[in-house]
Amino acid sequence: MSPDAPTERLPIGITLGTVGVEAAWWLDAAERLDAAGYRAIWAWDHLMGRGDPTVPVLEAWTMLSAAASRTRTALLGTFVDNVMNREPSVVARMASTLQAVSGGRFRLGIAIGGHPREHEAYGIPFPAPPVRADHLREAIAVIRALWSGGPVSFAGEHYQLVDAYAFPRPEPPPPILVGAQSPAGIRIAASLGDGWAAESPSFEELEPTYREALAGSGRDRASRLVVVGLGGGRSGRMPLDPAWIADPRGTLATWQARGADEMNVTVRTEAEVAALVEAARRW
Repeated sequence: MSPDAPTERLPIGITLGTVGVEAAWWLDAAERLDAAGYRAIWAWDHLMGRGDPTVPVLEAWTMLSAAASRTRTALLGTFVDNVMNREPSVVARMASTLQAVSGGRFRLGIAIGGHPREHEAYGIPFPAPPVRADHLREAIAVIRALWSGGPVSFAGEHYQLVDAYAFPRPEPPPPILVGAQSPAGIRIAASLGDGWAAESPSFEELEPTYREALAGSGRDRASRLVVVGLGGGRSGRMPLDPAWIADPRGTLATWQARGADEMNVTVRTEAEVAALVEAARRW
């Protein structure tokens, strides 16, 4: 960490936009935000932007793996991995490797996906939400089982494994945060996840539902992690809220009072990264 880095890391993470940016800039920004003291660096799992499909888009897992060698302390994670994009057995092995490369700093955010045009373009199945939710339930079970090292045999409706071994085992196993913006998704997050990868504005409406679902699953809210993403900036439709520059502590406290544990702020420009680095100096 640089000598100018703060001695305290507030629970504020950054999703670096991957649409229309250069890989070198993305990695440099991740390194600077890590040195500035931000809690986590996240990447969203899309292969196509929502606007012009010819605009370059960086692939999330590749960038996070590269960032593992350029950062020292910040956590690294997917916010969120699309369960339909990769077999869960492959995700389990990728996550194990990234956990080793990063020195135990990886978090897996995973959800059912939500960009049908992207799936059509790339030939990736995109069934109805209830079917994708079934994929997610099975995928979480497969991933957790493989993180034990094996052997794993699994006979699900969507995924099948036979005597699968998966070494090296991740140490520790990364927490799994389930992305959810509906009551059905909340139930999966509460019953199967180590936490909830939430999004504003649905977070405010669903937070009581999450607590109820946790209680119904016999789980303690204090043992779960809720990370709330402010994702409008990734498409360019919403700039960074200046409150994260002017008063990060106060803005964080407001969200924590609403039920968040950590915040995840999306940025997509050099000016926003520079402003966040400067704001961290005033913590």
